[in-house]
Amino acid sequence: MAWKQRRLTELGFGIPTYLHFVPVNFETSSWWEELRKAGFDVGKPAVIACTGVTLYLTKEAITSTLKQIAAFAPGSKLAMTFYLPIELLDEEDKSMQEIAIKGAREAGTPFVSFFAPNEILALARKAGFIDAKTLSTQDMEQSYFANRTDNLLPASGEIFLLATI
Repeated sequence: MAWKQRRLTELGFGIPTYLHFVPVNFETSSWWEELRKAGFDVGKPAVIACTGVTLYLTKEAITSTLKQIAAFAPGSKLAMTFYLPIELLDEEDKSMQEIAIKGAREAGTPFVSFFAPNEILALARKAGFIDAKTLSTQDMEQSYFANRTDNLLPASGEIFLLATI
């Protein structure tokens, strides 16, 4: 966390007074309680960005998290990434994903959860989101990466759940 704060400052963004960093372990502690302790106003709409997290969480922890976020104030928005199961990846991406899975396991941070788009949407709707859609890697490439000259692309197989309360 200190690295992220230092990096924001180094890059000239600074840390606005309204920005709060709230460290939690989704599997063992209540992120909701930690957020409230940090002064989060549950009565105001919020934007929740959760990227690179669900891959390491159990389906139960993800389901619980979605239910809690769905209880935020109306108008709140969620952008959360999920990874596709290997069988849904393009053929050329499967070997890279297998290498990543093996590396994560060997590093002691195994990948735990993968979801098909219809599974993600079903979890969001069951949790109580009124509107939910997915944004695929291909969608992101077309919308945000098409004219880049540095060949930067989003991670293959990582998709976004975009949902509104």
